[in-house]
Amino acid sequence: METKIIKIDKENIDMNLIKEAAELIKEGKIVAFPTETVYGLGANGLDERAVEGLFKAKGRPQDNPLILHISSIEQLKSLVLEVPDIAYECMKRFWPGPLTMIFKKSHIVPYMITGGLETVAIRMPNNKIALELIKEANLPIAGPSANLSGRPSPTNAQHVIEDLAGKIDMIIDGGETGVGLESTVLDVSGDIPMILRPGGVTLEDLQEFIPGVVQDLGTIKSDANIVPKSPGQKYRHYAPKADMFVFTGNIDKVVNRIKEETSILIKEGKKVGIMATEETKNNYTQGVVFVVGSRENKESIASNLFKTIRLFDEKDVDIIIAEGVESDHIGTAIMNRMMKASGGKIINI
Repeated sequence: METKIIKIDKENIDMNLIKEAAELIKEGKIVAFPTETVYGLGANGLDERAVEGLFKAKGRPQDNPLILHISSIEQLKSLVLEVPDIAYECMKRFWPGPLTMIFKKSHIVPYMITGGLETVAIRMPNNKIALELIKEANLPIAGPSANLSGRPSPTNAQHVIEDLAGKIDMIIDGGETGVGLESTVLDVSGDIPMILRPGGVTLEDLQEFIPGVVQDLGTIKSDANIVPKSPGQKYRHYAPKADMFVFTGNIDKVVNRIKEETSILIKEGKKVGIMATEETKNNYTQGVVFVVGSRENKESIASNLFKTIRLFDEKDVDIIIAEGVESDHIGTAIMNRMMKASGGKIINI
């Protein structure tokens, strides 16, 4: 399959190109598109054959639910059985934006989208290209991250090209994404609102007006036996080609431990990658060192995390050693992705 690549400026959108991409979606084809979080892999969310093609292109297990992307509240109403009051409050505050909500699904949503569950995940992305594409297609677009299953999520079109060129019909190059981590997933289908995946909308953000909101333990520890209700809950995700280890705790102790481990591994003939921060980078004199962001600005770490993991892949390192961050605010989402990327190899010192 030949993959067509088109470039769209989000500040000056060429509607002819949007219409071309929307026609492909309506025909059951697959189009990668930018959002404010990561690039999504788009297909008609109500067309089972199109969704099946999406799973095939990604190599994604079919019990892993997908998110439906919409461009208006009106689109939501036909997809769900009910919209709780708290969901309307969340929409008012965070839509369009990096918040996905889980509702009880209506009959028109295929079980292939929901992983066989009676609930469906829905969000409204905060990206002009994505919103125009959904609006023009006039249907909900299923949009998991536009990467091969298990690989780091793509934050620019080149990442999508590396993973999926020749497997999908079109890639829209809309530049770099902003948040850099997938959306927060909040389950509002039950009595107690629960975060199933941390993201750009944090627990602290939600606690301001949902005092009873809780965080699923699966977001902070790996559980192979979990039945996934949200994307990213069950399988190893975001994984580099190399083994990855994450050290957490007092940062001075972390830096010293990483230096010790690096020295040992290099003597064993290993090529070591170190994921450092602005504050610590000058401490490392061995290994392949990449700066992921600043500890004083954890949003910068979130934005660069997947990109940095892919940089280590390009350098063909054997092992990646990363500094962890404090698990609060956006740090919770960062550590969740690091846990998934490392297969749970988190060492607290």
